Amino acid sequence: MPKFYVVATPIGNLGDITLRAIETLKSVDLILCEDTRETKKILDKYGIHKPTMSYHAQSKLSKTDKIFGLLEEGKNLALVSDAGTPGISDPGAVLISKIKEHLSDSVDVVPVPGATALIAALSASGLPTHEFIFLGFLPHKKGRETLFKEIAESKRTTAFYESPHRILKTLESLVKFCPNKKMCVARELTKIYEEFKTGAPAEVLDYYLKNPDKQRGEFTVIVA
Repeated sequence: MPKFYVVATPIGNLGDITLRAIETLKSVDLILCEDTRETKKILDKYGIHKPTMSYHAQSKLSKTDKIFGLLEEGKNLALVSDAGTPGISDPGAVLISKIKEHLSDSVDVVPVPGATALIAALSASGLPTHEFIFLGFLPHKKGRETLFKEIAESKRTTAFYESPHRILKTLESLVKFCPNKKMCVARELTKIYEEFKTGAPAEVLDYYLKNPDKQRGEFTVIVA
């Protein structure tokens, strides 16, 4: 039975790839990438010489049909995202779902676990982690305020991803709706400028307003 491997890759530091991930990528017939240029950095570093094909949010149905055809021919494929675990706030989730729906009796979907920004941020946040809710990327407009109200009322830790373009607006919303909650912003995880900032929303917002150079990068926000 052909295998479809869901392979986690580093979220920043290339040393965080697992031995199993390297072995898997070396063994498959084709690697599906969110961005082949990004994946090439990992493949080059670890001497992995395998053909790649792009699969991302804008991929057309014909690309899915081609992937299905390869699996039906008995090819083993691997799916990777630009960083972290495919399927977690990632367009690969759609492809995995389709394979499970249409090829569940003829293809094994195999996870190869590894790095994910969500778990890395939670593990070092110092906030309660025995129960948490993950919201992925928050909507840009519709439903955004409703989510902040839900975060304010939640008795569980809430985690989500945010872009540098909206981090200040997000912190302003947390000041408005959750002024007394403790929170943590994890920025640029596993990279050179990795940083955790913990405190009340107003304190965290003030920090980023006073340090505009730190408003860049990738953010994971955690609210206790």
